[in-house]
Amino acid sequence: MTTGKDPTQTVTPEHIPLHVRFWYSVRFGVLRKLLTVWAVTIVLAFITIYSIQKFGLKPEAPEVVLWSGTFFLIALVALVCEYADSTLGMGYGTTLTPVLLLFGYEPLLVVPAILVSELITGLSAAVSHREAGNIDLSRKSIHLKIALILGACSMVGALIGVNIAVNISPEALKLFIGSIVLAIGIIILATRGRQFRFSWGKILGLGLVASFNKAISGGGYGPLIMGGQLMSGVPGKPAIGITSLAEGLTCLVGVILFIIFGKFTDLSMALALVTGAICSIPFCAYTVRQVHQKWLVMAIAFLTIILGGWTISKTLWM
Repeated sequence: MTTGKDPTQTVTPEHIPLHVRFWYSVRFGVLRKLLTVWAVTIVLAFITIYSIQKFGLKPEAPEVVLWSGTFFLIALVALVCEYADSTLGMGYGTTLTPVLLLFGYEPLLVVPAILVSELITGLSAAVSHREAGNIDLSRKSIHLKIALILGACSMVGALIGVNIAVNISPEALKLFIGSIVLAIGIIILATRGRQFRFSWGKILGLGLVASFNKAISGGGYGPLIMGGQLMSGVPGKPAIGITSLAEGLTCLVGVILFIIFGKFTDLSMALALVTGAICSIPFCAYTVRQVHQKWLVMAIAFLTIILGGWTISKTLWM
């Protein structure tokens, strides 16, 4: 008879409690690298916002008062939406835009603010996914090539989208946003679980259509690009990191265009969104490594359908 544990038994990660693995990762593993990325992002984010304000984008009566209850509520919503977005490659603008519209804010306040926040968080999330090993951003990698092509397509799509956004009525824009969000939720459900061969032609088309939607509505980029990449043969985890990088580049183009058109005059909401969204960055890439995403994708699909339908009904009947 023997007592004690077999000294030859191998201890696998599954046998180590989750909280132990988490704190070990914080001190010695992936999360330590991700927290460094997060700290750098915070500094760069507020330097960027301060610099933009120097161009005269600080109104006398901001829509969102700094450090007010509304400020923290918007920041909390942004944190949840950004966590979903950087974990799934979708859900930030798609979910956040109709929520902010339902709060009563106008589209031309909401859309530029979301673009600024996703410019910062998208690029930071891409670096985090690289540090976590979810994406290869080396010089000759196909992942980087796909992201750059999607980003290049954004110049054309964003230019068309911003031109339309600043020249149509708020009601029409809200209906368009609601329709996009509703359709996206249905598309996510309809294409789940399918496998497709890689196609550069599909990637180009996706870049143009998704960036147009992003510029005109603040949302719709992630679901189209994520679903489209899967339909084009890109594996799931790299597709999430690629989407974050490409979305950041697309938002950069959109922000520049809104500034050129003189339609970005209040940065107060962008500050609230960035404050909340960047808090989720170090944990998103870690989650992609650890958690199965099937049920989360389903939840995002159903949520976008509900929000899209709600936005349409409120615009038409309320």
